[in-house]
Amino acid sequence: MRTFFSSTFIKKETLKEADIYHPIKLEYYKIINEDRMIKQEKAKFGIHVVKTEYKKDDVKVENKEIPYLTNDEKRVEQILNMLKENEVTPVSVVDILSDFSKKVIVF
Repeated sequence: MRTFFSSTFIKKETLKEADIYHPIKLEYYKIINEDRMIKQEKAKFGIHVVKTEYKKDDVKVENKEIPYLTNDEKRVEQILNMLKENEVTPVSVVDILSDFSKKVIVF
């Protein structure tokens, strides 16, 4: 099951630095793997990141799902907050989590 966690638009200043002049929305979802719960096991939590670019004549959507990230729901929420605060996109989420896990958390 996927539940909405939070969303944000990338700051205009950040987009301007990259010569992008259309809005980009980032959405962050918490994944709760119910199949693990049915088996009387501790639930595994994951994340899903969606990037939506609102171009003049087109809407482009990218997403990345990491279904099994941690057993700790509070930890997955901390990770989602960190991703939102840093405007992490689907393309970079795996690298960011890899770097982050080496410094701060153990999955």
